[in-house]
Amino acid sequence: MLKKLLFLSAISISGIAFSQNNIKEKLGNYFDSLFVHHKVMGSFAFTDKNQTNFLKVVGFSDVEKQQKANMNTRYRVGSVSKTFTAVLIMKAVEDKKISLDRKLSDFYPEIPNAGKITIEQLLQHRTGIQNLTNKAEFAEYYMKPQTEADLINTIKKYASDFEPGSKYEYSNSNYILLGFILEKVYKKPYAELIKDKIAKPLKLTLTGVGEKIDTSKNQAESYLYANENYHRLPETHMSVPAGAGNIISTPTELITFITGLEQGKLIKKSNVDKMKNFIDGYGYGLVKLPDDTSSGFGHNGVIDGFISAVFYFPDEKLAVSYTINQADMDTDEIFEKMMLTAKGKDFKMPGFKTVQIAESKLQKFTGTYSSRDMPLKINIFIQDKKLMGQATGQSAFPLDATSETSFKFDISGIVINFRPEKKQFDIIQGGVKTTFTKE
Repeated sequence: MLKKLLFLSAISISGIAFSQNNIKEKLGNYFDSLFVHHKVMGSFAFTDKNQTNFLKVVGFSDVEKQQKANMNTRYRVGSVSKTFTAVLIMKAVEDKKISLDRKLSDFYPEIPNAGKITIEQLLQHRTGIQNLTNKAEFAEYYMKPQTEADLINTIKKYASDFEPGSKYEYSNSNYILLGFILEKVYKKPYAELIKDKIAKPLKLTLTGVGEKIDTSKNQAESYLYANENYHRLPETHMSVPAGAGNIISTPTELITFITGLEQGKLIKKSNVDKMKNFIDGYGYGLVKLPDDTSSGFGHNGVIDGFISAVFYFPDEKLAVSYTINQADMDTDEIFEKMMLTAKGKDFKMPGFKTVQIAESKLQKFTGTYSSRDMPLKINIFIQDKKLMGQATGQSAFPLDATSETSFKFDISGIVINFRPEKKQFDIIQGGVKTTFTKE
């Protein structure tokens, strides 16, 4: 459902010789080409030595109204919000409102193992608290308003996954709790804290807690592309992700945020350093990102059809960010090309090719499949002449043919190889192969 290309091959940009001075122009052409082929819509920026060196916007904020996005269009940034929440926690430490060793039981004693879980462990995803967004029932309420009591009641009913502090496991529940804790210690709404303690000091006018999407206010909807049409995606109610994912922003303002954090404009530099206490690659709301010559820090995010990232590399004083509202590709490729361009290095333009398979031939793949190695089922079905997959409790995803029996879903790095004679398929993601058998 996601991708049907207008052309079988790329626009012939790759044959043009680009000098080093024109790499940024080539990057702009790259994004234009992606948009023409319905591979991506969004906004992209990078800075070098804290000066904006590149800004490109492609696509629509509202397809139905044919409203083009611009540099001030605001996008949902998903888990990039966790960095904002972590900064507020460190600010609360500076304001003596809380300490990193304070126990979760002081706020929510009903959460399993609350007496053993510290604020620091919440920040670093080392609590054992299960991720509520991984549960099948999440699909039943994510578009509906949820109160603090609703979310706490949901989180507390899941047994702990492991002993607090013993290992890292990413969980949105941790940052939902941190957002509520901030409201308790400051006695102010989370949205007000973001405004007063982050947006105002950095003069951010387009960053804040999101509400229902309003494209008349230059906010973007998110989309899938299928059968030569864009399809607007369902919208998460922003009360649900709370401090784990409720921020809206732009790439340029995300860069201002991450560089302002590094420069000590929000919290003390000593506390910024504490946020970089990376264990298993995760600090306090920060992800460590190694590069060829140095390492950076930041976060990425996904919510509905939105994909975002912001990372800062201190040694080079280089910041890269994007906010995307439609993608049919692995966005790591985009980040890689932005990094190369920011460093003045050339990159290879992609080619675009797809395989068309008649609906009659797709029928042999349909059915419900299960695996002994994973506690979920995957339903393979046809929608609008397109092969689709849908795992238990998750949204449906399109499968693009790369051969008569192989399909891919680029955005999640998924490859599925069907073996219809055995009524099986192998799904490969992150280098891990799992076999599913038709029931």
